[in-house]
Amino acid sequence: MPTHLKARIRASMLAVLALPIVLTQTPAQAATPAANGVYTLASASSGKCLTVAGTANGGLATQVACAATSTAHQWKAVAQSGGFNLVNGAGTRCLDAPTTAQLQQWGCGDGTKPNQQWTFTASTAASGKFLVRNVATGQCVSNQGGSTAGNNPIVQEACSDVARMQWTFNQISAGGTAVVAADGTGQYRTVQAAIDAVPSNNTTRRVITIKAGTYREIVTLNKPYVTLQGLGSSPSATVIVNNRSAYTHGTSGSFTAQISGRDAVATNLTFSNDLDESSVPSGAQAVALRLDGDRTLLTGVRVLGDQDTLLVNDSARAYVKNSYVEGTVDFIFGGGTIVFDACDIHEKRTTGGPITAASTAATKTYGFLFYRSRITGATNNTTQLGRPWRPDAQVLYRESTLSATIRTAQPWTDMSGNTWQNARFREYRNTGSGAGTGSNRPQLSDSQAADYTPQRYLAGSDGWNPVF
Repeated sequence: MPTHLKARIRASMLAVLALPIVLTQTPAQAATPAANGVYTLASASSGKCLTVAGTANGGLATQVACAATSTAHQWKAVAQSGGFNLVNGAGTRCLDAPTTAQLQQWGCGDGTKPNQQWTFTASTAASGKFLVRNVATGQCVSNQGGSTAGNNPIVQEACSDVARMQWTFNQISAGGTAVVAADGTGQYRTVQAAIDAVPSNNTTRRVITIKAGTYREIVTLNKPYVTLQGLGSSPSATVIVNNRSAYTHGTSGSFTAQISGRDAVATNLTFSNDLDESSVPSGAQAVALRLDGDRTLLTGVRVLGDQDTLLVNDSARAYVKNSYVEGTVDFIFGGGTIVFDACDIHEKRTTGGPITAASTAATKTYGFLFYRSRITGATNNTTQLGRPWRPDAQVLYRESTLSATIRTAQPWTDMSGNTWQNARFREYRNTGSGAGTGSNRPQLSDSQAADYTPQRYLAGSDGWNPVF
């Protein structure tokens, strides 16, 4: 990356609008359950959420720490003549009351099975909470024993208005209605218009749902507590894309989307920069997503580009789960702190290139962590794990699968006078044909690894722990 572009990046660091109801609530706000609403169900006795094991028939119901963006924690209330089915977002199976105590999931069929139908009765002892009663058995959903332990069984028992049988319905989306739809069927035609409608002093979670489609625009998410949620069947169905470049906007200004508001969430969508590099005489760097905000959560997203795809600026702290990032050169770069958990990272250029160009400050312990992720490439023996944009760059590949795309003879490389040996580049217990433990591959010891977990990377001074 040219020196003048690095300098640009370093240098780049009313009336309250009434929001229409279509800017939906999130788990921060309790809701009254309604037909086609999507919710997490949190136990009043533990604060943990109802989930099921796996996606197959017979998966048992338990409670776990709530992760609103995990589809396994989400339940859609589907109205039937006798009550509601509760359909799990991951396996699309119904919550079922079998003859045994512990609840399970089972195929919904035509939705008329009484053991899969539930009624919701407002608690008279706790405002905003509901008893969930089965139509067939007459018993209520209960956190067994009122335990606070993770994976505690969720059972049915004789109804009583007590904490272990009281449930908060935290709304994820209101019936799947799109706030943003390019075809005019939503409240707004562009993602940016929906963001602009959020008050600048927003203090509650706002979910902006986006209908499947392609949105060619520049998106700046600069408000706190906002979620962008694609409504398509997969992240590829909802695409936010543009083609600005460093030639016209400088590297840091070439972004398609920028997230600077704190506690932002993006899920089930794609951020892309589709610049044709042959269309510019120089400055082919083109950012798809620029992160500046603190405590950003990305789950089930794709970030697509060529050179400099994902910029993680110094102020950013982010957790990325079950997502995909691709590029060609330095395509994950910057001085912020970010954890990739169970992600796919792909070098798409046939001649390969370095995945990372971290610029972690010497005063920061943590930079980039690739945890339980998969590293792939278009060709074998061509891809480098990274190079140091600043001398003290910090990057760790931990317990990840490294394919044959990794250039094992020299998996780290120098950059602009910064030698990779002086940077904080490490690996730990990686596997795959691209893994190794030679002299050119510094490893963490087991004792050191205890200080380089996703939780340690993200904790900061406020103890943030989004890991699920």
